[in-house]
Amino acid sequence: MSLAYIGLGSNLDNPMAQVRQALDELARLPLSDVVGASSLYATPPLGPQDQPDFINAVAALETRLSPLALLDQLQALEQRHRRQRQRRWGPRTLDLDLLLYGQETIRLPRLRVPHLHMHTRAFVLVPLYELAPDLSLHHRPLGDWRAELDSAPIRRLTDTDVTPTATI
Repeated sequence: MSLAYIGLGSNLDNPMAQVRQALDELARLPLSDVVGASSLYATPPLGPQDQPDFINAVAALETRLSPLALLDQLQALEQRHRRQRQRRWGPRTLDLDLLLYGQETIRLPRLRVPHLHMHTRAFVLVPLYELAPDLSLHHRPLGDWRAELDSAPIRRLTDTDVTPTATI
């Protein structure tokens, strides 16, 4: 078994429900078990600002799937959520990123692990740190990376938070 960390994000078609449903669906992937999930976070978009804020989270998954087989499963799950890739960093119903896969470093045309630039993105590091504060990334404690980022625009959601249904 390998421990993989999956980043989840959505800003279309009821983003909170999209992320929660995706967490449930990750638990049903073959040869895999969800062993933890962060809180949900509201975050401003990274790219074009003419889109709604995102809902983000991170899940920990124990899996026997190979990294590429897991990537295939994640992309199929995105497609079931009607993911469309119309512009880079644009709005989406569901975005699933394989952030970490055990201690492996993977450099393939389809997959880079650790996920490229994850150490510079608060919307990844804040929920990942909540879930696994003892992790290291690039031989540095995750907390050191997190401390260097501006996490002010990120808001941890509670069960009473409601975000508007975004449609574009």
